[in-house]
Amino acid sequence: MKVAIVHDFLLKLGGAERVVKVLAEMFPKAPIFTLLYDEEKVGKVFPKERVRPSHLQKLPGFLRKRYRFFTHKMPRAMEYFDFAEYDLVISSSTAFAHGIITPLNTKHICYCHSPMRYAWDWSGEYRRENDIKGLKKIVYALLMKYLRQGDRIAADRPDLYIANAANVSKRIKKYYDQESEVVFPPVEVERFKATGKNEGYFLIVSTLTPYKRIDLAVQLFNKIGRKLVVIGDGPQRKHLEMMAGDNIEFLGFKDDAAVKTYMENCRALIFAGEEDFGITPVEAMACGKPVLAYGKGGVTETVISGKTGEFFFEPTVESMEDGLARLMYNEKFYKPATIRQHALNFSREEFEKGLRRIIKKVMAV
Repeated sequence: MKVAIVHDFLLKLGGAERVVKVLAEMFPKAPIFTLLYDEEKVGKVFPKERVRPSHLQKLPGFLRKRYRFFTHKMPRAMEYFDFAEYDLVISSSTAFAHGIITPLNTKHICYCHSPMRYAWDWSGEYRRENDIKGLKKIVYALLMKYLRQGDRIAADRPDLYIANAANVSKRIKKYYDQESEVVFPPVEVERFKATGKNEGYFLIVSTLTPYKRIDLAVQLFNKIGRKLVVIGDGPQRKHLEMMAGDNIEFLGFKDDAAVKTYMENCRALIFAGEEDFGITPVEAMACGKPVLAYGKGGVTETVISGKTGEFFFEPTVESMEDGLARLMYNEKFYKPATIRQHALNFSREEFEKGLRRIIKKVMAV
């Protein structure tokens, strides 16, 4: 069986790219088609010999770095790829990859991280976060209308959808009118250990962007004076550092080994934003650590209140403080071994098992 893999962009190593990495390892001969590729940032994981970038890759470097300015060209660029020689194409889609066109005899399975959020359910929030006003607001509205129309047409092209979480499955049904099966993304839980160590600090591991709501955690820990360690970088870093008191430490980007050490020695993980799935909370639970999380999105499918962590349900300091108080009160009841055992449900082994089952079913039709 000849297989091809498709992903929107290979420009960074985020959660979606971890899924692509596992797909590439499952099918080592499969080429990886993508709109844009940055060898410097991802070449160690995705060597250029395997990558088939679109014609957009020929644009000058300064334009490729500003790729959002030609978002309107991306759906068509996906359609130019030729999959005539493949029996199966697996697309990993956060925006455009599901829109590829495959021949009649080529099966297409889409692993959907979410329908394009800035065009659908996150459109208003995206506009506010990026302060899109005046004439830009009109242009943005027209662009989103164009993208939604094309995206709805493209949504009918895969033979089967896989959602990375039940809440994403609901979005696929609502916006694409398609059914989907849920297979949780692979988390490298085997890298972590439940050591039982606790050095007293709370931990955040996140990109520092507005929708991650790190500002809520900073305000709360300013108020209560407990130690908070923040790992990650992003456009909000300077703003957050200016907000933070002496009890909050910003470490910037850290490699996987350093993150592992901090997770295994923290008191608990703080997860303040809404994510489609949320790999970081599962990694923390693989260390036997409880998680305080905003009670929306994929984390509601991975964290068990009172057993592996606690939720807060309003994006406010008061609600987060209430959740943290419950977590600290229940600390004596949390069992690291139990928390870790729960995290094993989201392992790479479980992902591969679910994906191979679906592939077998689709290829038999």
